[in-house]
Amino acid sequence: MKVTGLSAFPLTPLTETGIDESAFEGIIGRLVSAGVDSIGALGSTGSYAYLERSERARVAAIAVERADGVPVIVGVGALGTRQVLRNVEDAQNAGAAAVLLAPMTYQPLTDDEVFGLYEEVSANLSVPLVVYDNPGTTRVNFSDELHGRIAQLKAVASIKIPPVSADPAEVTARVAALRALVPGHVTIGISGDGAAANGLLSGCDAWYSVMAGILPEQCLAITRAAASGEAARARSLSTAMEPLWALIARYGSFRVASAVAEDLGLVKPGNLPRPVKGLDETGRKAVSNALDEMGVSTRA
Repeated sequence: MKVTGLSAFPLTPLTETGIDESAFEGIIGRLVSAGVDSIGALGSTGSYAYLERSERARVAAIAVERADGVPVIVGVGALGTRQVLRNVEDAQNAGAAAVLLAPMTYQPLTDDEVFGLYEEVSANLSVPLVVYDNPGTTRVNFSDELHGRIAQLKAVASIKIPPVSADPAEVTARVAALRALVPGHVTIGISGDGAAANGLLSGCDAWYSVMAGILPEQCLAITRAAASGEAARARSLSTAMEPLWALIARYGSFRVASAVAEDLGLVKPGNLPRPVKGLDETGRKAVSNALDEMGVSTRA
């Protein structure tokens, strides 16, 4: 699998007793209907770190079953390598097209330990691997040199990098520097939705998107405009979503995605894993106002 285009990362909506399977199936159906290029189940927005192994396996199975042929990338990260390998087994058994791995930590990890994790997982994979570089959540900082080492492993197909500068020249230089250290078949994908247009226009191959898991059509329009070289249109479409980008910068993408999905009637209240709480009344009102400003219909 060559990871390019728009990869949509959906919520895993929860209830008091476990996964809200009906709501999750509905979310996956929206992504399929919109025509996203891939689906990133059990990413950070998918609450992977909070779920039991059996729940994660079930989410992977539902995502693949409902994806109707759209490639599904399944998150397999965990604190210990043994748990990661079990998650890898479950993801592959479910039919995942690729796996997504972030190095989770309790004890700080050295670069050699991070490399060792990817080396062992790569040796046990029959599908491609996406490297998840997300220091804001995992507290693991990848140097370009570490990315270059990991990218030589046989399974690695893509690197998901954090948000980049707003300066297009700086983004182009950042992507070029990383690309010079990785094999040609390894794609580079941008995360951080507000930075995606610049990333795509500056050489990134893919957009790993939180908001595409809820609003796929809008994010696809940005992706397609960038891919066709319509820089002004891509940036204009991204600017139109600035009310949401601003809220993500303030509250974090996890809680904002949950509030957007709830406002649209896709999930029920209390859909995040405890002890995480959703936005307060002020935040929810701000999300509703942002959607109104963007012209997004709520609870049709």
